[in-house]
Amino acid sequence: MSNSQTSFTHLDNTGHAYMVDVTEKQPTNRVATATAKVKCSTKVMRALREGTVPKGDVLAVARISGIQAAKKVPDLLPLAHIIGIHGASVDMSLEEDHIAISATIRTADRTGVEMEALTAATVSALAIVDMVKGVDRSVEITDCKITYKAGGRSGQWHREDS
Repeated sequence: MSNSQTSFTHLDNTGHAYMVDVTEKQPTNRVATATAKVKCSTKVMRALREGTVPKGDVLAVARISGIQAAKKVPDLLPLAHIIGIHGASVDMSLEEDHIAISATIRTADRTGVEMEALTAATVSALAIVDMVKGVDRSVEITDCKITYKAGGRSGQWHREDS
């Protein structure tokens, strides 16, 4: 095994994956925000603004989908810890050619919520695609990324271009 592999936090000294033990860590307040975009045609954006998407209230469904998804991260990512989601918000805005999504997740636990925020933003985007694909199948999910995190050992961080 090369030296670069021994520095991965989720590999033991034999190279096997394991869940990092956070038992001794003290719970702290933690927050993370992730964003995503769903690029849409003029036809879809008009239907969203007019409330005429045949499947119903796209943004309400997407918001609830994202919040629900944040609570399912340990079921989706095998090395993620089960943590309490103590706050979750998913905000969306209709821009000229896309829907901007911002998901913020909060906890007071032993590990961060970056994956939960990314999952909330991504699943919200997937719900939008599912709701509008009957209007236009060319929708596209882009720019999913962590934009902010605070708490824990590494402290506060924000993406420069956000």
